Amino acid sequence: MTGKSTSLIIEPKSLEGELGDKNLLLVDLCQPQTYVQYHLPNAVYLEYAWIVHIEQPRMGLLPDVAQLSNVLSALGLTKDTHVVAYDDEGGGRACRFLWTLDVIGHKHFSLLNGGLHAWANEGHQVTSEIYYPAKTTYKAEIHSGPIADRQYILDHLHNDRIAILDTRSPQEYAGIKVFAARGGHIPGAINIEWTEAMDKGRNMRLKPDNELRELLETRGITPDKEIITHCQSHHRSAHTYIMLKALGYEHVKGYPGSWSDWGNDASTPIEN
Repeated sequence: MTGKSTSLIIEPKSLEGELGDKNLLLVDLCQPQTYVQYHLPNAVYLEYAWIVHIEQPRMGLLPDVAQLSNVLSALGLTKDTHVVAYDDEGGGRACRFLWTLDVIGHKHFSLLNGGLHAWANEGHQVTSEIYYPAKTTYKAEIHSGPIADRQYILDHLHNDRIAILDTRSPQEYAGIKVFAARGGHIPGAINIEWTEAMDKGRNMRLKPDNELRELLETRGITPDKEIITHCQSHHRSAHTYIMLKALGYEHVKGYPGSWSDWGNDASTPIEN
């Protein structure tokens, strides 16, 4: 692919010029009924449930390497493939997939800014033709760099060089809305709801970089720190993870399982 689309965030207009590139794989994580109706040309459908693992009541865990290898092989992925992922909900599912690619060390991926909304609403070509990729053999390997688990967070709760970014709603953060055995938040966590990064007037794109940096830095989320993102399951917070990486934050981790893991463990400390 050309240099236009090697950035982590790609605009619809730029992507349109890349369609047909043999190393490009478009991955659609929309609702299945949406994909059947319309999607980007040659986009392969990926069911979100295939890239997360559930151990009730813990949700959004990372699947094992066998599951990931099977899914990625079915998509037709190779080590050289440049993946562009999108969805129809603001980027959460697409970014969870991109975070997963980061976990396995895949080097080439981008988020379609604004997803299907921006693509379709701005007049770019869509199709209802189902695309079936040629299967490959992709062997996934887990790299711990992008991952923060419960024990890692417990070990670093009082580390001033680490900021925990809770991307749930303020009601969840305050323990008013509870979706686990206990409500509240991780001690010291900073709350920025994930939708604060979205420009709803521009088809759910990310807000301009300067606005995002101001939002983050005024809340203490600065590039000199290691940032750990989490939500209820690491779905919404995966969007924040990709946003931070796109802004040049070098030290970012995501917490698979997130509050469904922390809030369902009676031994973890919480604040309300």
